[in-house]
Amino acid sequence: MRIILARHGETDYNKNKKVQGHSDIPLNEEGIKQGKEAGKKITDYDIDVAYSSTLGRAFDTARYMLDNSNNEINKMLDVIKDKRLIEKSYGDYEGISFAEYAAGLQNGETRGMELDVDAADRVEEFFKENGNFTHIINCAAYNDVDKAENETEQCFKVNDEAPLIIAGYAKKMEAVFVTYSTDFVFDGDKREPYIEEDAPNPLSVYGKTKKYMEEKILKEFEKVFIIRTSWLFGVGGNNFSKQVINWSRLRDSLNIVDDQVSAPTYSLDLAEFSWKLIQTEKYGLYHITNSGEASKYEQAKYVLEKIGWKGKLNRAKTADFNLPAKRPEYSKLSSEKVEKLLGEKIPTWQSGIDRFLEEMKENGELE
Repeated sequence: MRIILARHGETDYNKNKKVQGHSDIPLNEEGIKQGKEAGKKITDYDIDVAYSSTLGRAFDTARYMLDNSNNEINKMLDVIKDKRLIEKSYGDYEGISFAEYAAGLQNGETRGMELDVDAADRVEEFFKENGNFTHIINCAAYNDVDKAENETEQCFKVNDEAPLIIAGYAKKMEAVFVTYSTDFVFDGDKREPYIEEDAPNPLSVYGKTKKYMEEKILKEFEKVFIIRTSWLFGVGGNNFSKQVINWSRLRDSLNIVDDQVSAPTYSLDLAEFSWKLIQTEKYGLYHITNSGEASKYEQAKYVLEKIGWKGKLNRAKTADFNLPAKRPEYSKLSSEKVEKLLGEKIPTWQSGIDRFLEEMKENGELE
């Protein structure tokens, strides 16, 4: 048996000597060229199976290699994504220069830690070793909506069981516990924004895990905030806005659904308004999303116009893609409750995308 290992092509983070890790930074022009050139080196090998991590730069490198191998067998192969191959997370160090990273380590600085919330023994060990906290904010989630239909047990562990365990530790140390939920707890039959008092009726395994988590946390704990949000995007991790940009670099035509409507939400706005809410100590269930609503098609159109893409954007329907998990057609969340409490309006989703694109430019991810 012969195993061929290949590192992904260059990204702008590589080029600018920045810490990358879990950040889903796409291949730059040089990286695409490297992937194509690497393909010529596997011409004489008939590949049986191809794997990549779930990061776009790794998957795209594998795809470029196979497609440019001058080998028809290789060209027909699908690349299988496996999260076990993903690069190590560097927490809050991601996006900074190698020099800053080295200096921080030398000075004993820690900016973030990676904790596997799926492993109860590690969670217990973490809290024993790190003492008391005033606030514990859980952002961990299993959010691959389609994969969850087959990985039900894993999805429940991360989205339902783990928050309950962490909330238990928060209660022991009298800390405030904050965790996040989703618009996918609703079925989409309503045609006006959902409020906190509306009854959940999830359509997918992912939505059910979040619903059950909400019910248990609110029943068993007092000093808690559960914050529902929707269609989150930002420079960290993988999300629809970043996918649209990556797709635009590879294709001249895109098909995007126009029959799913919600509120795209910028991660920095979610963080800012979450913290303002937490400081009120008015515990309970809240919705925080950017103002306004959009279909996936409208969101993609806005992003593509802003980056000057010259390709063709086509309307599509969810049914065209035969996805395993059902999505709500309409899942806009009303943020009126939190806006009244804070006396402040949350910015529009268009404003969020504008600032997101500026942040990507500052990071060297977008010209």
